[in-house]
Amino acid sequence: ADAIHPGYGFLSENSEFARLCEENNIKFIGPHSKTIYEMGDKVIAKETMKNNNIPVVEGPESVSDPNVALDFANKIGYPVIIKAAEGGGGKGMRVVKSDKDFLTAYESAKAESKAAFNSERVFVEKYIQKPRHIEFQILADQHGNVVHFGERDCSIQRRHQKLIEEAPSPA
Repeated sequence: ADAIHPGYGFLSENSEFARLCEENNIKFIGPHSKTIYEMGDKVIAKETMKNNNIPVVEGPESVSDPNVALDFANKIGYPVIIKAAEGGGGKGMRVVKSDKDFLTAYESAKAESKAAFNSERVFVEKYIQKPRHIEFQILADQHGNVVHFGERDCSIQRRHQKLIEEAPSPA
């Protein structure tokens, strides 16, 4: 094969698959493997946004010590959300409303992250209740051509998974 279009979903978001295609001189029709990796890792993605002056929700890098995570939760105030650093699809996420539930939720998020993404890395950030989830799609090619497809509102969700994507966004 000369090229592979991974479709959408699992393979299109798999940086290792994209890297293997690149190493075997098979054109991966999608982002470069490094881009997929950096945007798939929520901690790196947040840091990239911060470095480009894009506001992000307050939260530290990944935390391997649950007591450090608990201290941070107390510092920013509840509710907080614990998220899998390499997660997606609503997996490895726990909303925590108080100290008494924190350590159990932390371990539960780590375990689900390990099972779903083979990584126990989690991070904590302030939980925003009823946020707007607005996405922008941009298509670019290797020749410098760029097209913006407008925005869409993906705020209607169940268990942190999108149910409806509405375009253009009414927000």
